[in-house]
Amino acid sequence: MAWQKPTIKKALDAPYRADLVGSLLRPAELKEAHAALAAGTKTPEDVAAIQKTAIQHIVDEQVRLGFKAVTDGEFSRRYWHLDFLWGLEGIDEIKHATYEHNFKGDINAAANVELTGPISYNPHHPFFKAYTELQSLLPEGVVAKQTIPSPSLLFRDHRTDGWEKYYDSREELLDAIATAYGDTINQFYILGCRYLQIDDTNWAYLIQNLKDTQNDIAKHSEFVQLAHDAHDVIEEMLAMAPHDMVITSHICRGNFQSTYLFEGGYEYIAEFLQDLKYDGLFLEYDTERAGGFAPLETLWNHDQNKRIVLGLITSKFPELEDESAIRAKIDAASQYVPLENLALSTQCGFASTEEGNKVTEADQWAKLALVQKIAGDVWSD
Repeated sequence: MAWQKPTIKKALDAPYRADLVGSLLRPAELKEAHAALAAGTKTPEDVAAIQKTAIQHIVDEQVRLGFKAVTDGEFSRRYWHLDFLWGLEGIDEIKHATYEHNFKGDINAAANVELTGPISYNPHHPFFKAYTELQSLLPEGVVAKQTIPSPSLLFRDHRTDGWEKYYDSREELLDAIATAYGDTINQFYILGCRYLQIDDTNWAYLIQNLKDTQNDIAKHSEFVQLAHDAHDVIEEMLAMAPHDMVITSHICRGNFQSTYLFEGGYEYIAEFLQDLKYDGLFLEYDTERAGGFAPLETLWNHDQNKRIVLGLITSKFPELEDESAIRAKIDAASQYVPLENLALSTQCGFASTEEGNKVTEADQWAKLALVQKIAGDVWSD
């Protein structure tokens, strides 16, 4: 008999049929304000006022388009992931860092993180303030959706090199990461968060490497172990989370100035994800890079409480998708997951870093309007 997660009453019926991933294009005035702050020509108070106005604008637009849960566009961040990791205790910033993989076009973000002490929860993490500020801008009945990077991001690009200085075993390191995340999630809950998304490009990194090392047993086994480690840390993290909090994960293959990092289908990682107690999975499916829909059955795992959010609309380019083609893909996916357990979004956000993708703000809203239009046609609830 297929595994079933026990039914638990959630605070929200999320993810929603039409949902969004998180990041949005920063307006020019906000980018200029952040640059002026770095240069010392604007005060934090000046920038905070500009940022609040910019966030209010995108909140209003998301609400106008009909989204039930909205984000702050990640406007207080430079990077979708690094700012959060820098906010943990025991993690510091590296400037001018190099990466194991470059984005297509040989470009990459310049900063990274390094381990400088035992990893733990930071009660003064700046994301808490950002969340409460978003809440203050929402109209009644609209949910504040929070996004944070996966703990598995700490396994890549040498981010926890030298852990032996602080831990007696790798298991202790993994427990510390899970606990830091668990404590952070519970603080978000205390602040009122009921919808949290864990952004996780690490699974795409593993897809690429598990695929590429199939003929190299030793190398392949290293990536299998990394997949087990990611599974175990996430499982431990989720076990610490409040039971009525909706927690989803978003998996994409990289999104930096309309470029990407990885290729390969979900069949390489489905077995590691199938029993993780996420309430939903946001999955990149805007190009052939993501492979077919067959792995969805394993990823969904016949869990009636889980929704698979199909990222069929691209955030990388301005051209609008053909509605009938998207509906046909939803129909194809429903051969593996019931339609009632499917939803729709873009494959990623529009600005994983402050630079943003090569689209305009008008393009961005048109894409999100298309998500709403198609979802409204497909699902009547």
